[in-house]
Amino acid sequence: MRIETLNEFFSDYTAGILPRPDLEGLIYSYFFYNQEKTCLSGWKRDEYEDYISWFYQRISRVIDTYNDIGASFESYISKFMLISSREFRMRITSRAITEHSAWNAKIQEMYAYEEPPAYHLNNAKPSVIKQMTIDGKGRKNTTRILSLILKCYYYISDDFADKIAQKIGIDQKELSRMLGKMRKIRQKRDDKIYRLRESMYCQYYRCMVYEKKLSMIKENITARDIMKDRLTRARRRLESMRRRMEKVRKEATNQQIADVIGISKGTVDANLYRLKNKWEALSKKADLN
Repeated sequence: MRIETLNEFFSDYTAGILPRPDLEGLIYSYFFYNQEKTCLSGWKRDEYEDYISWFYQRISRVIDTYNDIGASFESYISKFMLISSREFRMRITSRAITEHSAWNAKIQEMYAYEEPPAYHLNNAKPSVIKQMTIDGKGRKNTTRILSLILKCYYYISDDFADKIAQKIGIDQKELSRMLGKMRKIRQKRDDKIYRLRESMYCQYYRCMVYEKKLSMIKENITARDIMKDRLTRARRRLESMRRRMEKVRKEATNQQIADVIGISKGTVDANLYRLKNKWEALSKKADLN
């Protein structure tokens, strides 16, 4: 049985015999079942089928842009296929590079890596936590350590808060309410920090993609110089974003802490100052032991 050619399909279409949707479907079927007749005969079948599905969305544009000025419709669409196949390969390669970079990223190697400050309350012995809540006269003063908790609210999860509450004798629901109130007060600032951090991570992955692409480009060609310049600028922007993040204040102000607890700012100032000194003294004592 003779297989009709693309030129015959197009002639039937221009003569009004073949509707436009049928023409597009026949072109798709022709390429799908006749890979050996195309310029992509050497491709693996599964990759070729992916390409044909991608190419089908562009068939309409091929039909619209064709002008009969010497070259046949079949020659024109074959040339279009050759050019678009290169675009398809580039897209697949770029996607593969991006996925490879993302999956192989390790947080400790991130340019955007942000080391949170060390707060050791979670690992501290109950006896040490208890001493932290005792004032100079031997009275229990949970307000001091509560001030520190609210100061560091940004790094405290709900689970961590429950553990702290148990150790220092604060009602879990009350501590949760205070932390919730602090987060509400700091919502706009926290949203800004979140957006900046997400931008940093996106920029980091962009750097990884550029690095991978650069490693795949041969030496002494213009494309390598262009990619190298992109990578340099991307790294520079990432470092600038990191410096901005370092300057962003993530802890609550003493006034905000005072408003949440319901005490004066001066009391919060004194509590944190004394708590810092006591923590340093207990830490030195623990090191000696």
